[in-house]
Amino acid sequence: MDESPSGRKKTPGALKPGKAPGKASIEVIDRFLDASWAERGLSRNTLDSYSYDLNQLSLHLKQHNLSLETARREDLLNFLATQVKKGRSPRSLSRYLSGIRQFYRWLLREGVLKDDPSALIESPRIGRSLPKALNEEQVSALIEAPDIATSLGLRDRTMLELMYATGLRVSELVSLELSRINLNQGVVRILGKGGKERLVPLGEEAISWLQKYMNDARPQLMAQAQCPQVFVSNRKSGMTRQAFWYMIRRHAKQAGIEQKVTPHMLRHSFATHLLNHGADLRVVQLLLGHSDLSTTQIYTHIAREGLKRLHATHHPRG
Repeated sequence: MDESPSGRKKTPGALKPGKAPGKASIEVIDRFLDASWAERGLSRNTLDSYSYDLNQLSLHLKQHNLSLETARREDLLNFLATQVKKGRSPRSLSRYLSGIRQFYRWLLREGVLKDDPSALIESPRIGRSLPKALNEEQVSALIEAPDIATSLGLRDRTMLELMYATGLRVSELVSLELSRINLNQGVVRILGKGGKERLVPLGEEAISWLQKYMNDARPQLMAQAQCPQVFVSNRKSGMTRQAFWYMIRRHAKQAGIEQKVTPHMLRHSFATHLLNHGADLRVVQLLLGHSDLSTTQIYTHIAREGLKRLHATHHPRG
């Protein structure tokens, strides 16, 4: 059996004899796959997926007396509709469409087609799992768990207060430097994903705990050593993500929270609780540092579910 330079087998193994596309279709698909391997360095798994999906499409078109080169947008939509009827998931459909688009773009570049029938087909929406958030009572119990009589406990309390007050990512919290905090103005300057900066208000509670930590705990932890990071360990160096992860799980256990708590849950809780209390979605977007509003909108679903539960619990006909 012939192989391309990528080592990809040239016949789709999943198609039964007698139910395969025509020879011309197989040849054009193979040319596309070889070009994809040479130009883009795609993996064998990706090439095999493209091969299978395009052969499925070609077979579907053949049954309607059509070919890959003569298919229109309506024909591609009809193919996708048959996949839905077969129970294909949105993720599978998105994969089908990705390969189909790459194929027709290649046909355009080769001069085989003048119009791309896949150009105006929208990708199916892939459902995202809702991020888990703590309720307000759980957040309070978690934040109050550290023993503030110790330097490490005061540090932990301050980190938890700050994360819940600002919605920082874990990486943003542990890498936060002293020069980026302005307690007089009550803001913190965050360097987020993609090097984008944003100003986030601290709130009175977070400012109060930061002042206590900076005056009492941090000098004891650092002694005469120097470190640009705000939050430090007893080794006189900056906190790591792993250390904070361990710390938050330990305090969650002390607080009696049975579910598995992760650092990111405080960020989720920050966003959800703001929306529950009437915050504007675009304000939450700015505070979280999301470049796309759709990323923030997922929290509206969590907030809505919380309101539904409140209604069911307290309304006489809930």
